[in-house]
Amino acid sequence: MKDKIFGVLQRVGRSFMLPIALLPVAGLLLGIGGSFTNVTMLESYNLMGVMGPGTIVNDILSIMLAAGNIIFANLPIIFAMGVAIGMAKQEKAVAALAGVIGFLVMHAVIGALITITGTYTPETLQTANDLAKLAAEKSGSAMVPMMANKMLPSGSIAEVVGIASLQMGVFGGILVGLVTAALHNRFYKVEFPPVVSFFGGTRFVPIITALVFLFIGGLMFFLWPFIQNGIYAIGGLVVASGYFGTFIYGFIERALIPFGLHHVFYLPFWQTGLGGSMVVDGVLVEGAQNIFFAQLASPDVTHFSVEATRFMSGKFPFMIFGLPGAALAMYKCAKTNKQKAVGGLLISAALTAMITGITEPIEFTFLFVAPFLYVIHCIFAGLSYMFMHMLNVGVGMTFSGGIIDLTLFGILQGNAKTNWIYIVIVGAGYFILYYFLFKILINKFNLKTPGREEEDEETKLYTRADYEKEKNKGKDQNVGSSDPESAMIVNGLGGKTNISDLDSCATRLRVTVLDGEKVDEKILKLSGAVGVIQKGNGVQVIYGPKVTVIKSKLEEYLESSESDLETVIPIDEKLPEKEVITETKEAKIKTREIFSAPIDGDLQSITAAPDEGFSSKMVGDGIVIFPTGDTIYAPCDGDVTLVFPTKHAIGLTSLDGTEILIHVGIDTVKLEGQGFDVFVKTGDKVKKGDLLIKVDMEYLADHAPSTAIPIVVTNLTEEQKITIIKSGVIKSNEEAFAIES
Repeated sequence: MKDKIFGVLQRVGRSFMLPIALLPVAGLLLGIGGSFTNVTMLESYNLMGVMGPGTIVNDILSIMLAAGNIIFANLPIIFAMGVAIGMAKQEKAVAALAGVIGFLVMHAVIGALITITGTYTPETLQTANDLAKLAAEKSGSAMVPMMANKMLPSGSIAEVVGIASLQMGVFGGILVGLVTAALHNRFYKVEFPPVVSFFGGTRFVPIITALVFLFIGGLMFFLWPFIQNGIYAIGGLVVASGYFGTFIYGFIERALIPFGLHHVFYLPFWQTGLGGSMVVDGVLVEGAQNIFFAQLASPDVTHFSVEATRFMSGKFPFMIFGLPGAALAMYKCAKTNKQKAVGGLLISAALTAMITGITEPIEFTFLFVAPFLYVIHCIFAGLSYMFMHMLNVGVGMTFSGGIIDLTLFGILQGNAKTNWIYIVIVGAGYFILYYFLFKILINKFNLKTPGREEEDEETKLYTRADYEKEKNKGKDQNVGSSDPESAMIVNGLGGKTNISDLDSCATRLRVTVLDGEKVDEKILKLSGAVGVIQKGNGVQVIYGPKVTVIKSKLEEYLESSESDLETVIPIDEKLPEKEVITETKEAKIKTREIFSAPIDGDLQSITAAPDEGFSSKMVGDGIVIFPTGDTIYAPCDGDVTLVFPTKHAIGLTSLDGTEILIHVGIDTVKLEGQGFDVFVKTGDKVKKGDLLIKVDMEYLADHAPSTAIPIVVTNLTEEQKITIIKSGVIKSNEEAFAIES
């Protein structure tokens, strides 16, 4: 249970990365545009004549400011799409569309209920803002951690993508993304009866999402005010916790880095009322990062809110100064003959941490070789946050604490507004502390940091992938894999990094690889493939009708961290040859089953099929019909075991257990159902001659390589063979072929 929850949280954290990746660009646009259009700042640097109102430079900067603003103003809907994409198993584009629809429907319902109940009027909103300002004045602080009135938390009504709705912030977007992804994963393969089959599959996902969010919108209208009050109450506790609370925040944020859960932790503080609320230029703003950027664009701010930046400014000292000090210590402790090699690696990693705030190369290196060093690092990180809070440092950031953000949001804003100089002072102390402490501990405990490994070991920095691999040590063999079949297929295709594109049709896995030389046909056949067709970098692995299930499992496996691990596939140097079975003249032939032609046309042996996968009998033995009719009937009594979502193929199982695949046309999977009307569904029982499919043959002839219809037996045993009863011109429901043994 614990592992399952952890896995879900990891997926949620990863799903945040797509919208979070926007923040640096949006922050730079907003920071540059807001800073250099701020009249107060321009006057202080004597830049009014160059960048002041009316100049071309000012116009360009104003455009940048607007571009940055629009992203931050619409983060909730961006998170709705991003989380839906990140949590969806497949068909992620459909999940994104459904996320937008769900978001709009939810807020439209809330907006309608606000209007119907009379909760929202221009006067109501103005009163809410007035109450917020009054609360701020009475508290003696611009931050408003907790506010409420009888009906709604004051200031909780806001314009959301043009809709007067509740101010749910990114919480609303995350809620929409999670629910949409759950609906998507449940319904994106759903099948309906033929009459309404058009609305099945991915088309159903936006429909069900819209319907569900009709109810969720109504529910949120009544529940969200209480949830928001709870968020404000928790925010009040955070504010009341003072410096110690800031230390705990910084410690936990760093401690979650190895697990990839830090985004789940800090995002609510940055983007919701959990990180405080504040009135900026008459507008109530929620979330520490939002408050900072709102103040950045305000001409009246004399000092950025430290209650907001306490959740950000602590990163600068240890990212710009502390970790480079640790890198220098590792370099000094390296063996003399390896210092040159390790020096290049550590200088690059240190500069990356200093300039961009991306610290993984250094952090994961000492986490990998000495976890207790990482614990010490987490403590120093927490203290860094606390020191910046105590020294009233008001420097914000986009997503990480490097020199770029420090320059833009600290130095250029002036020390009077930010107290950025304390970052340098504390940072200098951190550099010395990290350097001497790491050097002493590395030497004392003989830690194998880069350059201190054995002579035959590679000198390198470690990454998250190395850390995950170490955690899963002993589980990296195919025997212990959670999906050995998928692991074998990936290995046979040359590894995860060799797979460029993955798709399937009725019977075969269609893969584009980067290097065709890496494909191992023997391993693919061991995975259950009956045949492999390779032309350059295009590979077709034939599994029969079960290929859609194989594809889904393979895609899920490729998205898991397990697919990054090295797998070892034990195979013989030579696959055993199939035993050749010959029959004597005295062998008795016994007819087991007779099957009729499913359509009018010209019946030939399967070897005449215009597709190598069928003609070589890789899929199975059978017949091929070059149709003159357009209606396909059941060739026997039995069950419909498979109707492909693209409608181009049907699998049947006869009463005697024979599995028949009827594949309409060649490469018709690419038509995505166009030209086919299917009149049965998986699980139906049919009689010989029952209607299965109506085909638009003219459309097929124009859009497919061939209209030929292979009919193959996919579970034929070595003792059985196909006998054609009538070849050439044949009518539907005439006896066509038999299985004999």
